[in-house]
Amino acid sequence: MKVVGLTTAQELFIGSRDRNFRMNEILIIEDQEQGNLIGEVVEAKTFNRFIPLDIGGDFVDSSVLESLKVMGYDIDQETIYIAKVRLLKEAQYPILTGSSVRVPKFHEVKKIIAPTKLDQGLLLGSIRNSDDLTKDMDDDLKNILDIYEDDSYIEQKDIPYIFDYKAMHEYPHIGIFGGSGSGKSFGLRVILEELMQKNIPTIVLDPHYEMDFSEKSESKFAKTYADKYVCMQIGLDTGIKFQDLNISELISLLNTSSHLTESMENVVGTILKRNDTYGTFLKRIDDLLDAQDQGSLENIENKIAYAENQTEEKEWEEKKRIYEKYDKSCPQASVRGVRWRLVKLANEGVFNHDINSIIDNIKSGKLIVVRGSTRLIQVFSTFLLEKLYKLRRQYRESVFIGGKEDFFPPFIIVTDEAHNFAPKGFETPSKSIIKEIAQEGRKYGVFLILATQRPTLLDETTTAQLNTKFIFRTVRASDIDTIKEETDISIDESKRLPYLTTGDVFISSAKLGRSSYVRIRAAHTRSPHKENPFDELSQTRNRSYDEFLSCIKEYLPLDEGNLMELSSELRTKYSMSYSVDQLQIKLDEMVIAGILKIDDSGIWEQYKLNDE
Repeated sequence: MKVVGLTTAQELFIGSRDRNFRMNEILIIEDQEQGNLIGEVVEAKTFNRFIPLDIGGDFVDSSVLESLKVMGYDIDQETIYIAKVRLLKEAQYPILTGSSVRVPKFHEVKKIIAPTKLDQGLLLGSIRNSDDLTKDMDDDLKNILDIYEDDSYIEQKDIPYIFDYKAMHEYPHIGIFGGSGSGKSFGLRVILEELMQKNIPTIVLDPHYEMDFSEKSESKFAKTYADKYVCMQIGLDTGIKFQDLNISELISLLNTSSHLTESMENVVGTILKRNDTYGTFLKRIDDLLDAQDQGSLENIENKIAYAENQTEEKEWEEKKRIYEKYDKSCPQASVRGVRWRLVKLANEGVFNHDINSIIDNIKSGKLIVVRGSTRLIQVFSTFLLEKLYKLRRQYRESVFIGGKEDFFPPFIIVTDEAHNFAPKGFETPSKSIIKEIAQEGRKYGVFLILATQRPTLLDETTTAQLNTKFIFRTVRASDIDTIKEETDISIDESKRLPYLTTGDVFISSAKLGRSSYVRIRAAHTRSPHKENPFDELSQTRNRSYDEFLSCIKEYLPLDEGNLMELSSELRTKYSMSYSVDQLQIKLDEMVIAGILKIDDSGIWEQYKLNDE
């Protein structure tokens, strides 16, 4: 392998008659003046006598042709392999044409390709096309993962990719981008498994109910994570204790239902009292509305005067007191708007629980999966993230000033569909806290992992703070343009994004200063959504047929004229309600499925088992 054509201090071409080149493989250029230089193949092509080199376009110019001829290549007869190589570190001078090129030894590139020890990082996958370097690879990096590809588990052949999570202190936050079916959620699952193995406290916002780690995969490295994570449903297992809310937090929550006017915000600030429960706050609002409905103080006093009993009299006296205190500063329409939003949140179960169990599990180093609809998670996460971030920040600030605040650990926040929580172009309740953590969280040990199918729709300030980006298959031109702006992937690599195999990913690392082409390892657990929905449909339908057949088998063969009698028998014996028409449809379905057959040799058509 030799350097051919004109070179620069960054890029060069190499040619060979014996060895074909692979994308992203690492090679060493032996420059006589500058020593050994490390480069990566960014484009590769093969030419033979049926494809003349002079039609190579921009890839092969006249300088490449002349170099090949001088070096003894018969460009009209031989098969010639040519690659474009980009140096990982810019050279001082252009590379000498004619310099030899070779495959490196593992120790020569270890600091570049595998700089992180296994116990210091997250084992995420293997580096594509690095198998030539594994011959003398360290033993502790061999046979530590497998790959799921072509519906089977394949043993490790390449160098493992180990992500240095401790470097997030200097290069914070991770973005995971990829279209539907690209392997984005699969890659996120692998990252979460690794975080659990390291006992790193993590909050996962899961609007798709797919982050369950209870079922092992078929990987030989599969592990159980039952004691390392908990799932919590908003409204059932966790929620917001109303007494913990201050005025600004309650306003923020109410804004998630519908935007509050300035007048409504004033109502909340005026009426809410310290240590109010949901019930006491709602009753104060209802009492004010009941009094305002009377139209005047005189009408309220008439209600007191003509009360039917002492209880009713006391109630109206309390309503009068509230009316006199709040009516002038709280317009009735604004009070009703606050009440509508408050009741809507309560009906969703937001105020049924508290976050104490989440805090306890974070302190235990567990992964907490918070489940709910996208809107409900937006509501809840606004309060949750602000509260957790505040606890961590208070602890770190107390350390700085020599205080004695209780320890609260660093933690990671993970969410899929991140553009719903921090969208570009408009505000959402959760956007402000995510932006704040993106910009300031590193100082306090709070980090983000944001996954989205549409990076273009993600808030630009937040995107700019994602120092590591996982880029799976992406098709939309606007998203590819955003990725090119926010990462160091080359034009050639960006052209490959629409065609990446599911599970293949470019990992652009600010720490490494380059992108790695990686195959995500096989997950240790299975997604609850892994079952093919069409298989599910078929299995459910067959199960339904089997159950129905067990009920009617004793009545077979069955005349068409006896369907009324069968309908009555099924209702009495099995509590199954089928009309004659419904029975006809069900039986015909089973004929189509091959379970029954129709014999029309008699007066009536008869349904029989197909094997009779």
